[in-house]
Amino acid sequence: MVKTLIAFILVFILGACGLATTRPKMEMALAQTAFLAAKKAEAQSQAPNLYRKAEFYYLKAKSAYKRKYFNKAKQYAVLSQKFSEQAEYAAKKNPAPAK
Repeated sequence: MVKTLIAFILVFILGACGLATTRPKMEMALAQTAFLAAKKAEAQSQAPNLYRKAEFYYLKAKSAYKRKYFNKAKQYAVLSQKFSEQAEYAAKKNPAPAK
């Protein structure tokens, strides 16, 4: 009886830890949308440093999400969105000359 109770409590505590963190679906979707918008604005040629940072954090967010490190994935997704938006703004602010 005591062993069963201890096993139940242990399973309950371990299960509760997994429920504490939610999947950052919204942050990942916003990061993806911002990154694609920066790509469409040709930020890779107009603002390469910002675009590179955005891509770096976007790939790290995807990797962390895949490995179920949801807290890190959320942090990286927010950073990716920030740099993507900055890169898009810089690309639209200084457009490439027409050929």
